[in-house]
Amino acid sequence: MVRNLKNQQGFTLIELMIVVAIIGILSAIAIPNFMTFRLKAKTSEAKANLGSIRTCEEAYKAEQETYYGTIAQYPTSVPGTTSATWTSSATAFSAIGFAPSGKVYYSYEVTAASASAFTAKAYGNLDGTAPNSTYSITNDGDVSRDSAAEIY
Repeated sequence: MVRNLKNQQGFTLIELMIVVAIIGILSAIAIPNFMTFRLKAKTSEAKANLGSIRTCEEAYKAEQETYYGTIAQYPTSVPGTTSATWTSSATAFSAIGFAPSGKVYYSYEVTAASASAFTAKAYGNLDGTAPNSTYSITNDGDVSRDSAAEIY
């Protein structure tokens, strides 16, 4: 029995190599963009939690007619690239009713607290390099970011 080799179908080695090269180029573009978007998503934690701290401080002021005093940074060290567990009973944040759900990538503190003003800050180091990124919110609701830090 003689086979006719001209009628066989399939991909040539060149065609497969071109497909692999195209996939490699697309991956080289997509993976760094994906990592940046992941870091941007993690920064939303800081903004959301600062908003919650502000709400808790305002509720505390409505009841006590003063903002809660200074609350030390917690977690005490900046979590960095891995998240840290929040133990709400171990901090003064429980006095104002603030406790984030799950683990956190930022550490939080309330400074410059007085009867009429406060500033809450979030410190994070999502990419593992210095300096830390810092977000802050005031009793007026103004959110700001340290421009010298990470750009996420």
